[in-house]
Amino acid sequence: MQRLSKHHRKKVILWVLIIIAGLSLCTGRLIFLMVYKSEYYEKLADDLHERERSIKAARGEILDRNGVVLASNKSVCTISVIHNQIEDPEAVISMLVEELGMSEEEVRKRVEKRSSIERIKTNVSKEIGDKILSHGLAGVKVDADYKRYYPYGDLASRVLGFTGSDNQGIIGLEVKYDEYLQGEPGLILTKTDARGVEVEGVGESRKEPVDGNDLVISMDYTIQEYCQQAAEKVLEEKGADAVSVIIMDPQNGEILAMVNAPEFDLNEPFTLIEPFSALEVEENDALNQMWRNSCLNDTYEPGSTFKIITTAAALEENLVSLEESFYCPGYITVEDRRIRCHKVAGHGSETFVQGIMNSCNPVFIDLGLRLGTHTMCEYFYTFGLMEKTGVDLPGEASTIMHKEENMGQVELATVAFGQSFQITPIQLVTTVSSLINGGTRVTPHFGMYVQDEVGTVVETFTYEAEDNIVSEETSETLRYLLEQVVAEGTGNKAGVEGFSIGGKTATSQTLPRSENKYISSFLGFAPADDPQVIGLVVIDNPQGIYYGGTIAAPVMAEIFENILPYLGIEQTIVENEPESVAN
Repeated sequence: MQRLSKHHRKKVILWVLIIIAGLSLCTGRLIFLMVYKSEYYEKLADDLHERERSIKAARGEILDRNGVVLASNKSVCTISVIHNQIEDPEAVISMLVEELGMSEEEVRKRVEKRSSIERIKTNVSKEIGDKILSHGLAGVKVDADYKRYYPYGDLASRVLGFTGSDNQGIIGLEVKYDEYLQGEPGLILTKTDARGVEVEGVGESRKEPVDGNDLVISMDYTIQEYCQQAAEKVLEEKGADAVSVIIMDPQNGEILAMVNAPEFDLNEPFTLIEPFSALEVEENDALNQMWRNSCLNDTYEPGSTFKIITTAAALEENLVSLEESFYCPGYITVEDRRIRCHKVAGHGSETFVQGIMNSCNPVFIDLGLRLGTHTMCEYFYTFGLMEKTGVDLPGEASTIMHKEENMGQVELATVAFGQSFQITPIQLVTTVSSLINGGTRVTPHFGMYVQDEVGTVVETFTYEAEDNIVSEETSETLRYLLEQVVAEGTGNKAGVEGFSIGGKTATSQTLPRSENKYISSFLGFAPADDPQVIGLVVIDNPQGIYYGGTIAAPVMAEIFENILPYLGIEQTIVENEPESVAN
């Protein structure tokens, strides 16, 4: 019994020691937490009793090259409720229904929802927000907010783009440069008790938002207005489905204007306009079609404007001289295919200069066959046609071209005068720019630089350029040839008195051919000997007369007549010829 008693005492002592050690550890841990970590846990406790509400940052503005504001912000309010802080739910519901014009069912559902904070409505005018505040009802919050605002409505809608309810870009430049424009949101922190009710006398703490930077773009508001008015005029007069216009500086790729008529209202981007409202598709599909930028999202057969590219390749290969003679009977036979000229009776005997002035298909088919499939395809890559231009807008489409191994003589012949393949309008303008500016492939773009709210430049954008696409000699010859097209050829209706204009007309047919729908276009530049501006007009499915030289060239003439003096391009002085003296 004595041995058992001694053994028992040892066990008791051991347990006492274990308990003492455990208590010592707990005491030490408690002292550590209370003394050394007190600030940390005090902050955690405070955080548990802080309610967060975000403060939107003002989105940066988009300005044209001259400082005209194209996209800005309007001050609005976001109305929210905090369930635990509402003292009179029925009064809150009644007031919100009256001031916000919402249904009682919808408001009640949100007010009675047990959540930390429930948003009732966004983009509420400041006047209504102030009225809601004046009621002084507990649990109702009115926070300052911003709504994107476009002062010129439908101006350049598919270029500028728009933002969603979260103030993030959805299409156009708004989404492309979103990281620069959006800024950083702030916070409102409110102290509450365990029930979520605000603690009296403590107030709110704020983390101020950081506003977004401004984006300065190459677009010129005045030129955009001129182009949009000209596009809408021909759209109505010719009953066309759409009209696209691009105006660019061919020396550096700065885009001065880009029109996709009909344009939609950027302040109501989810309201369908004609003809999109008449489409027999789902609303989302119709909206997506309305938002498409045809200048770069869609491809088309360029038709005779592509003869510029064929000419440049032939000149580079020394395969043709300006005075070389050709004969056009109104068609040319390639393998087993008779391919006709647009002039059914034929142009007869003509020099190469006359051939391009007449836009004679057999002449360019001849050049294409001389070049051959392999060489022609090589020039597609050399000129940059097989790569995207890199324009700073989302969704650029690629050129749709025959693979070299699938390009027979007939395909080669049709490609030579601009049919049986498709490119984007921006690709055509960019490629021709490199052929007439001395041989430098430029990158078309809008973004110039980003500046902060006081106008300090934060970042300047640079763009790739590739030299020696063609020789200066070829470029000079091409400019001369295209000047003759406007002076005396099919592009004569693009002429502007006092200015030297170069350009090329085109008329192509859309697929399927059986629908007999056409695309009329004209590509022009000025001054002809030193191009400072290049433009393209594309008219989709005009009714009645549809030839590019007849309806597209005059549109470009109207645009040039307005913008050339505006750009400070000097008129060409033509000396009067001396009168002949009778003998």
